[in-house]
Amino acid sequence: MLGFVLNTHQQWLCRQLADLGYPVTRQTAVPDTGPAIQDAVREALARAHLVIATGGLGPTSDDLTRDYIAALLGRKLQIDKTVLKHVEDFFALRRRSMPPNTAVQALVPEDTLVLPNANGTAPGLVMEIKPGDLHPTNQPGMLVMLPGPPRELRPMFTNQVIPLIRQRFPSPEMFVCRTLKTTGLGESVIQEKIDSALKHLTEAGLEVGYCARIGEVDVRLVARGGLAQETVSEAEAIIRALIEHHIFGTGDETLEAVVVRLLTERKRTVVLAESCTGGYIANRLTNISGASAVVWGGLVTYSNDAKQSLLGVRPETLVAHGAVSEPTAREMAEGARQRSGADYAIAVTGIAGPTGGTPDKPVGTVLIALAAPGKTKVLKPTNPYDRETFKFVTSQQALEMLRRSLLSEAAGS
Repeated sequence: MLGFVLNTHQQWLCRQLADLGYPVTRQTAVPDTGPAIQDAVREALARAHLVIATGGLGPTSDDLTRDYIAALLGRKLQIDKTVLKHVEDFFALRRRSMPPNTAVQALVPEDTLVLPNANGTAPGLVMEIKPGDLHPTNQPGMLVMLPGPPRELRPMFTNQVIPLIRQRFPSPEMFVCRTLKTTGLGESVIQEKIDSALKHLTEAGLEVGYCARIGEVDVRLVARGGLAQETVSEAEAIIRALIEHHIFGTGDETLEAVVVRLLTERKRTVVLAESCTGGYIANRLTNISGASAVVWGGLVTYSNDAKQSLLGVRPETLVAHGAVSEPTAREMAEGARQRSGADYAIAVTGIAGPTGGTPDKPVGTVLIALAAPGKTKVLKPTNPYDRETFKFVTSQQALEMLRRSLLSEAAGS
């Protein structure tokens, strides 16, 4: 609530539940105070049959969820010997003394199903809510409490909670959600291109949403009911026919993952020569498993001396055109490719700012060169952002250049 921690649970759980056909209707964040927790749970149980609470099950003084929800429902806390032994074994296995306060994690509200935690100490808790638990008109439902750390919450939810939800709430309404990942177009431009073509489907219930972020726009298609799958598939086909070249993936795919996959499938390699991005492109690619087979390596040639000695950029090129120029970017890429023997070379040089710009080359100027067999292409966008955003956008443009080149190679063009 203070803004220091990003609520990734909301995004992840909503996605998991939506894919199962249980779209979330509301999510609430509250501070670690008893009354706030109780008020949020009381309201949620009055509105929904399934309520999931995350965090607040640990051993510290601000872990209040278990205690206050038990009090809200009038259920006494009692020591669960199996959980207590698990906590003791957790510390013994690591040859660490067990702090006395960690035993509080073995306190379980009566009439509660305990979910073992294979990756931590605090168990998950599942409580059946009966009419009258909170007030006479209270509807029946299920309350799930999960530990806060993602590495504990996610496997517990996947392996233990999902089967319980399916059993407790069978046969949800058919719900299909598909996300198309795009780059190179703004969200308003995309909507303008596809809106009218999808009109007959939106009038029949298709929901189209747009999520814009730096360098990308997600197009989200949602449909419900017996024809949901057919509706979403038809919408996707229409969109692909209109903006196919800008769609790089679906679902949670990242551009770097797509590029690594394409390089792997085509048995091609890439080398990187980065100046203004400082290794950002290499970092994105090497975050993907399997990148070692297709990424030859990378050089951060920030200075002119490095460009000359490591990449073979000619001194006269730098004198005549400067480090931020098309000829320099071209020689950086071609030099990297020649010296490494890689199939492709990406080179970037630019002015990230906020200082260093001139009237001819303002802050945000960047040159991206892609050297491929027999040809070198140079792109000259302008990215007038803060330094971190500048690096990401430039890396996005560079990876998209490579993606399109790989697709063109496969198509024989």
